[in-house]
Amino acid sequence: MSEVFGILFLTVVVPLWIIFHYIAKMRSSRGLTNEDETMLSEIWESTRKMEDRINSLERILDADHPSWRGRS
Repeated sequence: MSEVFGILFLTVVVPLWIIFHYIAKMRSSRGLTNEDETMLSEIWESTRKMEDRINSLERILDADHPSWRGRS
């Protein structure tokens, strides 16, 4: 009789326990870490600066070389 409970435990309870363990682990790590948020904000700031520089360069080129974009 104890062999039946052991087999039942190993075939039903243990796999469910492992599945629920990893589901809980996945849910707890769903969001961004502080390090990820910091890196993302640094990338966002760098992108904004790069966009400002590109706009400045385009204004300079438009003033100095009006046909640089391939228009007449």
